[in-house]
Amino acid sequence: EKAKNHGFNAVLMEVYNGKHAWFTSRRLKTEEPLLEKLAEAGKAADVEVHAWMWTMPNNIPEIVEGHSDWYAVNRAGQPANTFPAYVPYYRFMCSSHPEVQEFVRQNVAELASIKGVAGVHLDYVRLPDAILAEALQPKYHIVQDKEYPEYDYCYCEKCRAGFKAMTGLDPLKNLEDPTANAQWRQYRYDTITHLVNDILVPEVRKAGRKITAAVFPNWESVRQEWRNWELDGYLPMLYHNFYNAGIPWIGQQLTEKISELKKKSPVYSGLFLPALKPEELEEAWQTSMEAGASGLALFNYDSITEEHWKALKSLLVK
Repeated sequence: EKAKNHGFNAVLMEVYNGKHAWFTSRRLKTEEPLLEKLAEAGKAADVEVHAWMWTMPNNIPEIVEGHSDWYAVNRAGQPANTFPAYVPYYRFMCSSHPEVQEFVRQNVAELASIKGVAGVHLDYVRLPDAILAEALQPKYHIVQDKEYPEYDYCYCEKCRAGFKAMTGLDPLKNLEDPTANAQWRQYRYDTITHLVNDILVPEVRKAGRKITAAVFPNWESVRQEWRNWELDGYLPMLYHNFYNAGIPWIGQQLTEKISELKKKSPVYSGLFLPALKPEELEEAWQTSMEAGASGLALFNYDSITEEHWKALKSLLVK
């Protein structure tokens, strides 16, 4: 009700985090069937409830230990299940594997089948960051002036064999600098795009639901060519402080990315609330809307202070 009264049409509820499920699942470990309750609450408040899920990270112990072949491998030969980049939960699967595609499809199908859910929202639908946003690098005590082997994915046998079948080249053995090869980059973009467009989108549409995704402005760095995706909405994470940029950067990114979209679905300007003072919300809103956004997506609910709520109410009135 509070969200509705402050101008929100939809809420995204994180109900699967790559390990635990907060909905009734036949396959995943259900912590509590919260999504079903949330869907009812959304209906009562006239707010859409979308099921927000992690897509490619998988921290389920049985899979980490029993399906090591499902995981992405970096250029140094390290699989993500045993050598996750940056943080322990960065155990990303590789979308080239049919078993992985099926696992993710089933997750999406379960969420899309839940009564009252308006849509499925994909997060982490990508590979690990080859290059982190500039402001985040010091946090991890690293400098990424190029794509280093331990962060460059995926070089699993499946990806290498697929690229060799297409080009006659093994990216590890036959490319002097794999990071500079346009075909090899595109091959990896396309594996994620195939998962989204050919497997996940049809599954959600079959259930009569919407499908959206949280996506990166620096998509090349995470092999996430979302301009070619066929979604019902895009939520680019325009966290300006991560890129040492100001609010005008948000508008610049939106203008560029919207112009490149293959499917002209709504784009919601993803704002990082901890980096926005309440008095800056109106500037971020104005900048976003002038650049062609269909609205705002705020991350996250816990970061909305009372002063933010007042600023949102003021925006709604205006």
